[in-house]
Amino acid sequence: MHRFIPGTAVAMLLGLGGCRPRAAQPMPPPPVSLSLVAVGDILMHQDVKTAAAQDSTGFPALWADLVPLFQGADLAFGNLETPVAPATGKPGVPFQFNAPETLPAALRASGFTVLSTANNHAFDQGPNGVRETLARMRAERLVVVGSGEDRPRAEALQILERQGLRVAFLGFTDLFNLDLNRRATEPWVRPLELEPALQAVREARSKADLVVVSVHWGNEYQHRPTKRQRDLAHALVASGCDVILGHHPHVLQPAELLEAGGRRALVAYSLGNFISNQDRMYRADLFPVAGGDNRDGAALRIRFERRPGTDGHDRVMLVEAAIEPLWTENNWGATSAKREIRVIRVAAAEARTRTELDRLSDPIEGPKGLPDEALRRKTVLEKQEYLRTLILRRRRIAEVVGESFVSR
Repeated sequence: MHRFIPGTAVAMLLGLGGCRPRAAQPMPPPPVSLSLVAVGDILMHQDVKTAAAQDSTGFPALWADLVPLFQGADLAFGNLETPVAPATGKPGVPFQFNAPETLPAALRASGFTVLSTANNHAFDQGPNGVRETLARMRAERLVVVGSGEDRPRAEALQILERQGLRVAFLGFTDLFNLDLNRRATEPWVRPLELEPALQAVREARSKADLVVVSVHWGNEYQHRPTKRQRDLAHALVASGCDVILGHHPHVLQPAELLEAGGRRALVAYSLGNFISNQDRMYRADLFPVAGGDNRDGAALRIRFERRPGTDGHDRVMLVEAAIEPLWTENNWGATSAKREIRVIRVAAAEARTRTELDRLSDPIEGPKGLPDEALRRKTVLEKQEYLRTLILRRRRIAEVVGESFVSR
């Protein structure tokens, strides 16, 4: 995990001899701090929708482990890789998505605040699907970037104020399955074109304290960013961007820090899938580790502070950047009639499993918790295999995104 704040030393002044002790100096107020959490692709495969429908609490049950993280942040971002158009669209089919009307409220209740709709599935339900998606998202007070009922609204700068800081969001896609951008007066999804994108970032820089850019780009299932991704990232940062949130490859890609104009910016080339039904058959005991890459995810946690600069003016600075490994559990092929797909926080699950194994293996506590010895041995073996899966996924994620960014 990258931390950029030096440790603070506390000095105590003591009166000596007959000298009067000095009056205590008031402590300076803590700096203004703003936190952002971001995840990748929110995919509405049929089994994901089934898993939500079969749980009494709906979609939030699929990522309940993440809700405290989202709700605890000032801003929470995800890439909404589906229209939400049950009234004007058709039922979703493979490679052409549609989400139920319950999804926007579930996202809002879970703590999401900003969703990108600029991606290759934006037009899956046609122009009317774009309109309906936007109406449903805004009805839940969710901020949408990258698409609009017309071109001006798709390209309108979205600025949110949190902790007294103005945060600008922009959304672009470098890819379309179906490009239905026709007239500026009709529904529009914002393409990634270099000069207009750089101009948009420069405009945002002049109006906000922080600039966050969402980009749908790269090659599917490739862990290395392309030359185009890297060149675009450098150009966007040089124009004034503070954070780039990348998505589309459905696997993780590295994160890196770039510097320009005295600023440090964070680039996450791909945050991978947040929720999906991909790699559903993967088992750590049967497949090579790469066979589960589509189920790896990342919760990017970044924090900014407003601090005095050497020129006497306050500056908003990136002070912390960390990636928390996520894993999508999937009971595909199980005898249970209930379809279960869950996103979990790997480190927390690993800690819980170790504690459970210690208790089950204890000669006194084990029999108390599970008196049947054969069942206890079976349970221990299952939990050991589960722990092995978690360890493999955590190591895989760190290997891909960069060891220095991964928190334990």
